[in-house]
Parts: sequence; C-alpha cells; structure tokens
Amino acid sequence: MTDVLRRGRASLAFAFLVQGVAFALLVTRIPAIQNRYGVSDALLPAFLAAVPVLAGIGSVATERLVKAVPPSRVLRWSQPVVLLALLGVGAGEHMAGLAVALAVFGLAVGALDASMNMLGVSLQRAYGRSIMLSFHAAYSLGGIAGASLAWVGAHWQLALWVSYLPVVLVLMPAALVGSRWYVDQEQQEGRGEERGQEHVSGPAAERVDGTGTGTGSVAFKLLLPLCLVMTVAYIGDSTVSNWSAKYLQDVLGSSEQMATVPYNVYMVTTLLGRTIGDFGVRRFGAVAVVRAGALVAAAGFAVVAGAPGEWVGMLGFTLLGLGLCVLVPQTFVAAGRLFPGASDAAVARLNVFNYVGFLIGSPLVGVLGDVWSYRGAMLVPMVLVLVTLVYARSFTPEPDRYGGGHERPRTADVGRGSNGL
Repeated sequence: MTDVLRRGRASLAFAFLVQGVAFALLVTRIPAIQNRYGVSDALLPAFLAAVPVLAGIGSVATERLVKAVPPSRVLRWSQPVVLLALLGVGAGEHMAGLAVALAVFGLAVGALDASMNMLGVSLQRAYGRSIMLSFHAAYSLGGIAGASLAWVGAHWQLALWVSYLPVVLVLMPAALVGSRWYVDQEQQEGRGEERGQEHVSGPAAERVDGTGTGTGSVAFKLLLPLCLVMTVAYIGDSTVSNWSAKYLQDVLGSSEQMATVPYNVYMVTTLLGRTIGDFGVRRFGAVAVVRAGALVAAAGFAVVAGAPGEWVGMLGFTLLGLGLCVLVPQTFVAAGRLFPGASDAAVARLNVFNYVGFLIGSPLVGVLGDVWSYRGAMLVPMVLVLVTLVYARSFTPEPDRYGGGHERPRTADVGRGSNGL
C-alpha cells in the first residue's frame, strides 16, 4: 500500500472527525442557542428542520458540482465554511443572523457529507478492502469530543462564541493542511495518464464509463433499496438522539442526571462497533454484517420498549449503538459498488436520504408517543429496521468482495494525490 493512500486515509479520517465535532457542538447546544436568540418553542422546529432540508439541497448540488471539480476540492472548502457558520451561530445577536448562519451551515454540511463519503468510497476501492467504517468511527469520536466540549461550555456557562471560537481556530487550519493529502478517484482519460490512474480489473471495468468523477447514469430504481435502508438507519439514529433522555426519565422513571447517559452510551458503542466493523466485513462479508446489525438494532428497540427499569433501558440503547452503527457506512459503499462508473452521483443522491430519515424520525416517535404510548412508539423503528433484512442482498459485494476470502485482484496507481496543491 502506497504512502499516498495511507496519507489520504489519515487526512480523510481527520475530516470526518472534524465534522463530528462541529455537528455535535451545534446540536448539543440547541437550548443555549434558543435562549440567546429568543427563539420560541413554536418557531424552533422550523429552524431545526431547515438545516437538514438545506443539507439535502447541498448534497444534490454537489452531485452536479463534482462533474466540474473533484470531490476533494469540494470537501476542502466546504469544511471551513461549516466551521465558520458554526461560529456565526454562536456570535450572532439577531434572529435574522441565526437564520443566515444556519442556512449556510445546512448547505455546506450537505456538500461536505456528500464529498466526504465520495472520497471514502473511492479510497476503499483503491485499498481493495473494507475501510469505510473506520472513517465513520472517526466521526463518532468527533461527536463524543464535541459533546464533551459542549458540556464544558454549558457547565462553566460560557458564551456560545467563547465555546466555539477556540475549536474553529484549531480545527479549521488543521483541516486545510490535512486537505493537501486527500486522494480523488483518478480520471481514466485526459490528465489520468499524467496524474496516475486507478486500473479496475474484472467485471467492474465494464461498468465504468471512463471518468473518475462518475458521469455515468444512476438508475434510481436500483438505488432505491439502499435509499430505504439509509432512511431507516437515520430514523433509528434520530430516535435515540432526540428521545432517549425523555424516554428514560418520563417512561422508565430515571433521574434527570441518569437520563443524559443513554445517548453517551449510544455514541460510545457506535464508536466501538465502527472501530471493529471493518474487520467483520473482511471476515464475514458485508451482507452478514448488515444483517447482524439490523437484528441487533431491532433487539435494542425491543428491549427499550419492554424495559421494566432504567438499567434494562440502558442495555437496549447499548444494543442500538452496536447495531445501527454499521448500516450507514455500508450503504454508501454498496451504492459506490453498484454504480462504479457513477459512484459520486450515487453517493450524493443516497446522502439526501440521510436527511430524510433525520426529518422523519423525531416527529414520528413524538406523534406516536402522544397519541399512543412511547413504549409502542419504539416498536415502529424496530419494525422499520427489520426491513433492512429484506434488502440485505443489495449489499452483496458483486463483483468486488472485500475481506479475507472475498478479495478480488486489482492494481491501483493513484499518482501523487496532491490535488494541485
């Protein structure tokens, strides 16, 4: 494995980590943001919903943008915009300023998420083995770090801009420096010979249309099963992030302090599952790992719904972290593998359903909890997660399997990987 690929992997993992920090710093300080700007409870959902909607628009725009510029360049400049928008949220004084900052944050996050996962999919293809889960593990680690920094800011009653400014001053230049080593999927025409190119052997070569940026067509009918899995995964994730504390306190009778623990447990087990997940894919294959993840997640929701007390409920959220953590990274990989000649377009379109699931999950559980019961509401994402089993064959590594006993021969020459810097 070349040093170029190793540096590319490390720099991309750092980009995932930075995004995890930034997103956690935003969502965990929503009450403080609401208080700073005087946003009413009635208006707050509109502000919160606008971010994923605009992120979806940003992801769609990125699909078109990467036909003209490489994903590495999109990622290089969208990440600083996200960090500056975060600082804008913390430093503004008027509600109009908050709206502008959140709009910029949403659009930039969509571009960042799409381009980050495009690079992850193409880098895994160059490696010839499963590494995508490690990138998402870095994101989870960043989320834990960001939530911890947010706790410090809240504990010491620091102004939002005081909490955000040191993070931006440290992470933004570090991310820009790291971006020098991003590795794009190489062009097979034009400058491909000069910069070095990826040579694909076997049946996959017949499906590549000759451009590393993925200008081939994506049949939505073939992508739809993966879109459904992505939506279901984020419905489950948003259920935990938005309702775990309320469920433990109001339904299972825990203390207010104990109610903060389930999400932390969920994040830690998500990190653990993603850290070891690539080894599972290499050993057992993607289909087996996705099926196991869906079953464990469904079991987690069942335990939460039937928990007699807070500690059993905590066990359920632990299982949810271990189960849900593998679904999203493997879904991106499956999309790139399904459309090797248009992987960037497939990843950008699939990424939109990340935000669809986020928008559906929280209100779904809230409405069901109000009109039925919160225990019953937890059974709905359980059933939805089990739908993943129906579409598990979509994750079949055909024609290219990753992992021990599943490797396919290939050569990769990614050139200098300097991206023009």
